[in-house]
Amino acid sequence: MLPRGQFDIGEMPRFGLTQFANRFPVQTQNPEIQISGDVAQNLTIMNELSRLPMSSIVADFHCVTTWSSIDLKWEGILFKDVFERLIEPLAKPQKEAQFVILKAQDGARTSLPLSDLLKKNVILATRLNDEPLSETHGAPVRLVAPDHYGYKNLKHLNRLSFHVENPGYRPSGFRFMEHPRARVAHEERGQFFPGWLLRHAYRPLIRPTIKLFERATKRRSKEHS
Repeated sequence: MLPRGQFDIGEMPRFGLTQFANRFPVQTQNPEIQISGDVAQNLTIMNELSRLPMSSIVADFHCVTTWSSIDLKWEGILFKDVFERLIEPLAKPQKEAQFVILKAQDGARTSLPLSDLLKKNVILATRLNDEPLSETHGAPVRLVAPDHYGYKNLKHLNRLSFHVENPGYRPSGFRFMEHPRARVAHEERGQFFPGWLLRHAYRPLIRPTIKLFERATKRRSKEHS
């Protein structure tokens, strides 16, 4: 059963805020994640990821604009494992640093509480449906947090910043468009407006946005052919 206000779109499209349609990652082969903020030591995670155990989850993906893609198989490394085996012992974030800012190669950014990121179904994915993660869906690594709307599932992830307090973080879009947690079960689509209202405001934007991203992807393919 789909969550309130969602519909099954079928195959997962490339999608996002319109300003990111023509933005692409610099590299899509080797995951590299920089750790900073209220930590004892800045850290860059590269080859260390390959030494951690691989995990897989099957989960639905729910875009805040109301479309969903069902039963996606994501493979990668649990965020919990990355935090407990690499970030915590090597970067040593302060125990009170519970506010995490996530940034991507294309300039996108979002945030989540550390407690949400440490859930057992949150994964740093490098594969989707038994194939290497494509540029379209976030290569070389993306965060997948199924309990949260799609804009928290950041593509092309390359930076994590841990903070005791919000350091003046600014979301990628307008502030009303980003909820601090964006939990699907609570229909936390954004701030200041009820979820049902944003649901009706967002739905007409789906098809034009998909077409915009498709055109941008086709142009990029021609440029690299």
